[in-house]
Amino acid sequence: MNFGNERLLTLDQAAEALGEEIKPRFVRRLVAERRIRFTRIGRYIRIPESAVREFIDAGMVEPVSVRWHGGKVVA
Repeated sequence: MNFGNERLLTLDQAAEALGEEIKPRFVRRLVAERRIRFTRIGRYIRIPESAVREFIDAGMVEPVSVRWHGGKVVA
């Protein structure tokens, strides 16, 4: 796997990139459950910036348009 010039984030940096309220413990859980891409450098875990973006994109929910008819939603 080639990371090229991509920046590798620490767990703290990845947590910060995911959001203000996210703790590094959550990122550790993502790594343990293999829900986010990561690499090991010696005993250290690093997460590519693109992996953080991919994780966010995977959880994105697109809005749907709905219509109302007679007080009920019609798809």
